[in-house]
Amino acid sequence: MNKFIIKIGMFALLLVGFSACSDEYFDINTPSGTAQEDQLRVSDLMAPVMYRVLAGQHSAEQAFGNYTQYFVGQGGTASGETTASGLWSSVYLYTLPNIITIKEKAEAIDAIHYSAVADIITAINLGIATDSWENIPYSEATNGQDNLFPAFDSQEFIYQEIFNLLDGAISELQKVDESGTYLGTDDLIYEGDIDKWIRAAYTLKARYQLHVIGKGSVTASDVLATIENGFESNADDFQMFYDDKNQNPWYSTEVVAKGSGNFHNDLASQLVSSMNGDYFPFQSNALTIDPRLPVFGENDGTEEWKGYVSGGGGLAPDGTLGNTGFSNGGFYTSIDSPLLLISYAEAQFIKAEAAFLANGGSTTSTGANSVAYNAYLEGIQASMSKYGVDATAYIADGAVAVGESGLKLQHIMKEKYIHNFLNPETFVDFRRYDFSDDVFKGLKIREEEDSDGDYAGQWFRRASYPSTEEFRNPDNVSANEETPVTPVWWDE
Repeated sequence: MNKFIIKIGMFALLLVGFSACSDEYFDINTPSGTAQEDQLRVSDLMAPVMYRVLAGQHSAEQAFGNYTQYFVGQGGTASGETTASGLWSSVYLYTLPNIITIKEKAEAIDAIHYSAVADIITAINLGIATDSWENIPYSEATNGQDNLFPAFDSQEFIYQEIFNLLDGAISELQKVDESGTYLGTDDLIYEGDIDKWIRAAYTLKARYQLHVIGKGSVTASDVLATIENGFESNADDFQMFYDDKNQNPWYSTEVVAKGSGNFHNDLASQLVSSMNGDYFPFQSNALTIDPRLPVFGENDGTEEWKGYVSGGGGLAPDGTLGNTGFSNGGFYTSIDSPLLLISYAEAQFIKAEAAFLANGGSTTSTGANSVAYNAYLEGIQASMSKYGVDATAYIADGAVAVGESGLKLQHIMKEKYIHNFLNPETFVDFRRYDFSDDVFKGLKIREEEDSDGDYAGQWFRRASYPSTEEFRNPDNVSANEETPVTPVWWDE
């Protein structure tokens, strides 16, 4: 696998700023020594923009990882309503403004592949932003100081823009770029491999199509048609690696923080119980836990793995103490671990779910066709390979090898949930299926959401707009603000 050394310091980030405020706002947020736009080449901006895309992904992971019950605060503490403000800053201050400059410079020299990749990155940012907040600035958000108070676009409009951007990028990437300016080492994801960018665009499109099945003309069959052009192996995964000088942020916030006695997170019972046989008892003596569990976490050295109940005062589901935290040196918690945005394994689970639904499946039905079942098994194999563990005993176990006639949506989504550890896409999956324990076995509302308070007994379904945006663009925020338990458009 390729490991990219992230040298963001050598690149200047333009802070053109979509958010609204005043002239002073831009002065305050422009660092000394920032390069002027005319001093930069198109290649100078691509690496920092890609870096920021993954930084935004990490911010979303931190914001929603408690909602998806991947982790809880140290000893079982739970976070409440989130603004995901780090993600908002990543999208609107650091990524989209620079993409405009990339597009302008690319179009000036007819570097169509640079422009197409910029459109894919735009689609990624719009996707994670609208899935977090629903209505967001976009169509009026490209004018900088000419429009300090951009209106928010509806999620339905944003989704159409996502599909337009991805379709356009696919078309442009399939053409020959004769500009003489090509993606290379500044491409922190694929090192200029255009075929991988095309497959990434198709896979992302399938992910977003899956979100809106039933909200218009998109069908499960459409998703299947799209994913056929998507990722072909783990080598296509959209990810960015770190190194010992530019440390993975999960390593910093979990391993280093814990080692120095500072606040950190522990693994939640929903994840651990989905992997230790509590919810899906293994039927063979060859397994006691999912072999991926020690790649994600570590326990107190005993044979039992027990995650923490959110808000449960340090307890596991059985009433004893939890004992599982983030792994020191795990797949996501080593110094040089990657941040993963979307993967081949997820693509296979998308295919499995779409085929299951296209075959007439529902949240409670049993049985599917060979397309769904084979994609389910391939997704598991790809996930095991990704995490460097042997899949043989797991795939052969009766709890997993249920056959076409025994396949349920629950099996597919359990495997997707485990594979997508930390990925904010799981928050979308939870909402798409209304937090159903028919689909996500054992899923229960977090304790602090089921107690006294404004949202007692209700699931959080979105982020609230950051306070900084409420200050900068108050009228438009007010016009679009909803409670954190209000469904977004595709979730209604």
